[in-house]
Amino acid sequence: MVTFMPRPPSAARLATFAFFALNGFVLGMWIVHIPAVEHRAGITHATLGWLLLLLGAGAFVGMQVCGPLTDRLGARRVVPAGAALCSAAVVLPALAMNAWSLGGALFVLGLGNGCLDVAMNTHAVQVERAYGRPVMSAFHAVFSVGGVLAALVGATTIGWGWNVTPALAGVAVVGLLVTALATGALLPRESVPGAEQPSTSGAAKRRTPRRVWALAALALMLMLCEGVANDWSVLHLKDVLDAPAATAALAYGAFAAAMTVGRLVTDRVSARRGPVFVVRYGAGLAALGLSAAALAPWIPLALAGWTMFGIGLSGCVPQFFSAAGHIDPEASGVNVSRVAGLGYLGMLAGPAIIGPLTHLMPLNLTFFLPVALCVVAVAATGILRPAPDDTRQQPAQQPASA
Repeated sequence: MVTFMPRPPSAARLATFAFFALNGFVLGMWIVHIPAVEHRAGITHATLGWLLLLLGAGAFVGMQVCGPLTDRLGARRVVPAGAALCSAAVVLPALAMNAWSLGGALFVLGLGNGCLDVAMNTHAVQVERAYGRPVMSAFHAVFSVGGVLAALVGATTIGWGWNVTPALAGVAVVGLLVTALATGALLPRESVPGAEQPSTSGAAKRRTPRRVWALAALALMLMLCEGVANDWSVLHLKDVLDAPAATAALAYGAFAAAMTVGRLVTDRVSARRGPVFVVRYGAGLAALGLSAAALAPWIPLALAGWTMFGIGLSGCVPQFFSAAGHIDPEASGVNVSRVAGLGYLGMLAGPAIIGPLTHLMPLNLTFFLPVALCVVAVAATGILRPAPDDTRQQPAQQPASA
């Protein structure tokens, strides 16, 4: 029998928005201050590139550790712990005086980011289950909004001449305050539908279903595509179409804005047409958009292609997080960590794969690798359909008036 909550947990939803925005803001402020951190540590661009791998390694470790912890202790405990660690750790790179200390600082920052990422996505799945309708994509949109806010705040403080250390220390304080204020509204474990009490065997000891690994593989492919846009869209316009630097920057701006807007409307589309529709036509649109950008002889057409690419990708990955989290309410954290972990590896791998390919072919032609991955995602959307004998895979349906 399906259990209905008396009303949607709007306070918990607002708190989840706060943690997603906080995560985007903290990471965005770190990114804005990378040049200052690099200068303070006295390292080269090449050294920084290698050290950033430690940030990714820390994030991956954090995701895999906090998945089981979230199932065992509940998201209400792990989300604030991850948020506090991520917020406090953002000041560490600003204190680094050499490559070794910066490497350790980046690993700890990545660890906090990975813990918060998995825990808040797991809580988002629980909120979605309580609402009985799709709400996941909006959370990811707010993460992007947090990054935009960081860019604006960072540009302002840098313009004021603030040193990197007090600037990031201020971010840490803000993060800890937001964590303290938002924690109380998170869902207690006993109110989460389908996850009453932790089993004695522990969700972490269960074998991860093959369907979760399939969702993780799709997340890897499409987040690889997102990573390509993040690191190569500007260079595409500058090097292939000879666009001025200011114009070339619009390529990433168009992609990021389209991703944010697309995620704000995806939940409504998913509620009406389902996640299969979102991924099938979203990944298809992304493939068409990137193909148009790759083959475009004119800058406006290339910008339109990057915009289409962003709109198409925007709603896809949240569907994988949601589907993985709903497969088994008692193992949501572990299942989400699998999808998040492989997806994050894809995000890191995208730029790394495209670079060597440019030695074999022009940059724009390398984009047909992510195009092919989008096509694979279109063909594999059936994995999002719940198994007929597993009624736990979908959030409980609310009455139409809810």
